[in-house]
Amino acid sequence: SIADLADKTGSPAPPAQAIPLLTGMRQVVGNLAGNALRYTPKGGEVSLGLSRANGQARIVVSDNGQGIDAHDLPHIFDRFYRADAARARASGGSGLGLAIVRALVEAHGGTVSLESTPGHGATFTVLLG
Repeated sequence: SIADLADKTGSPAPPAQAIPLLTGMRQVVGNLAGNALRYTPKGGEVSLGLSRANGQARIVVSDNGQGIDAHDLPHIFDRFYRADAARARASGGSGLGLAIVRALVEAHGGTVSLESTPGHGATFTVLLG
């Protein structure tokens, strides 16, 4: 549990109202990192970053994988949207992961954005304030 982890690390346990946020952000990072790993070829790079500035937490997940075409970008957070249906079937997934990311982030008052260049990867940025 989170309280057990706090005891082991010597850090105070988060307040009860923070636990839903922590649980939701665990799923957000898991979905974003899972996609990055799925669409980055062997030998590629996936990076995760967490920082805080101006009262906002920033989570960044980047990869140097196949990237996302510009015409797919406006739809990438839509439920069941698959940028490449043939490749998506081969790699698994339901087309719900990024919709879940957006819903969780927005439920906690945050935003999620994407920058991508085909052939050069993608960077997802979550801002929570």
